[in-house]
Amino acid sequence: MVSQLSLRIEHQNGKQQQIQFELPIHIGKAASADLQINAWRVAAKHCMIIERHGQLLLQDHGSLGGTWIHNRRISEYTLQEGDSFVVGPVRIHIQALLSGAEQTSQTSQVSPQSEQVIREDPAASDPHPAIPLAVKGIQSEVEQTCTTSVPVSAQTPNQTLINLINTGESSPVVLPSTPNWQVHVIPLHNALIRAMDLHRKDYSQANIERLHAEARQHLLRLIQDSAELSANVNHEALIQAVLNEALGLGVLENLLSEPSITEIMVNSNAEIFIEKEGHCQLSPEQFSSDTALRTVIDRIVMPLGRRVDESSPMVDARLADGSRVNVVLPPVALKGPTLTIRKFPQQHWQMQDLIVSQSVSSSMASFLECCVQAKLNILVAGGTGSGKTTLLNILANYIAAHERVITIEDAAELRLLHANLVALEARPANAEGQGEVTIRDLVRNALRMRPDRIVVGECRGGEAFDMLAAMNTGHEGSLTTLHANSPREALNRLETLLLLAGLDLPLAVAREHIATSIQIIVQQRRLSCGRRVISSIAEIAGIEGGQIQLQELFRFCEATQSFQATGIFPQSFEAQAQNVSASWFAVA
Repeated sequence: MVSQLSLRIEHQNGKQQQIQFELPIHIGKAASADLQINAWRVAAKHCMIIERHGQLLLQDHGSLGGTWIHNRRISEYTLQEGDSFVVGPVRIHIQALLSGAEQTSQTSQVSPQSEQVIREDPAASDPHPAIPLAVKGIQSEVEQTCTTSVPVSAQTPNQTLINLINTGESSPVVLPSTPNWQVHVIPLHNALIRAMDLHRKDYSQANIERLHAEARQHLLRLIQDSAELSANVNHEALIQAVLNEALGLGVLENLLSEPSITEIMVNSNAEIFIEKEGHCQLSPEQFSSDTALRTVIDRIVMPLGRRVDESSPMVDARLADGSRVNVVLPPVALKGPTLTIRKFPQQHWQMQDLIVSQSVSSSMASFLECCVQAKLNILVAGGTGSGKTTLLNILANYIAAHERVITIEDAAELRLLHANLVALEARPANAEGQGEVTIRDLVRNALRMRPDRIVVGECRGGEAFDMLAAMNTGHEGSLTTLHANSPREALNRLETLLLLAGLDLPLAVAREHIATSIQIIVQQRRLSCGRRVISSIAEIAGIEGGQIQLQELFRFCEATQSFQATGIFPQSFEAQAQNVSASWFAVA
């Protein structure tokens, strides 16, 4: 049974002390603590180490600053020899677990010492002096210089995990380590809330700038009054982090402002992945706690009139800039609140941009432009993150300026430039289960709004029938997207959606409905390298033997990494061949 511990106490300047304790060990600012740490981030009764059923447990007493292990705030943790944890300005290492004969032999070597108390007054000769410790019981102090200084702040994210995720054929991608100021964010945030009573503040847009200025002044005073923060801490970075957490979207502010990041995936408060240039990698950014992450989620969802809680743990929303947001809360999300943000591109993409990025050939681009102007009904298919919405936005902007366009989406993402434009967005039910407006409701209503074109962000349910009916009854030139991995799969999925629409349609009728409603299927694909391409453009050529016939006009050849025409001239342009160039479809 473990009855004693040998601890190594590491200070901010790299100096260390080795001390032996009898269990249990009480750690805090109080004079009665076995290990007394007199720092503003340490509570009177901060945490304790006890032995229970043969296991060594570290328990936090609900302290404001928290007890941190492996960059995570804990309430209870099973310690092993070699573990270390952070309390305020010191890191405590578990050196050895002692019992029985070990205890007797090592106790005889210990010399008593006078009690010492931590002070945070920095010495002029040393900006980071060792912090004296008040210790009761068995003591042994050995002060030594650390050869490689480890910051007292929370540990960096698991570097092995980062390397496993971020490495490819080239050398490992190592993200920056956690800054030495991050451990101060939670205490300063809580101090700012108390100083300004932020819970009662008005967060209206007109008031937010004044709040930022007022909060910055309070933070400057708090930092100036703290000797612990007087040196070796990036004050501006610390202030910005606290402001982001108190008044903004926390660490998401930095990620959202980085133009090269296209997607942000928050798996938990301490695990954030980002997508750059089509590749996912672990970000060094972290939320200070689940509470901070949940606060950010509420700030995103509440202005939209949405709710997310345990009774309704999933919600789709969007940011002010149009970025799409998905939220999942516990108990559905096992690791804590989960947040996924697909950033709205600041660049207004044009077809020429796709040509330059080798996502499409010039012949394919010219053909698609002619299809939109000729009022052909187009279905854009592809997997998640393949670029369907981006392409839909580009195609929709080919619609003539004088036409009336109605867009229908789950979460508004399309950004069209037409003067006569009506944008509709679906709405979930409220807390009482009332007020839901579905995509299908909006499609039906759009038919009464005298549309020239209807653009549906995505067909995923019974609205597919109403959308096809609109395409087939005088609303030519409409566009929509669908999740599918090939043009043939897109047709199969459309058939399934029609059969599940609740109209008891025979399969033959469903296929006839599809074949007469859609002319062109454009297949989007994201390659393993992260590049997005139009992998196929196919035309529906009618029904034969009860099967919808497809003829591929263009394809992407992965072996040669090039776009190829198949030599087939589209049936849709046989009566207006002058609108297209035969050279577009010629086999190279």
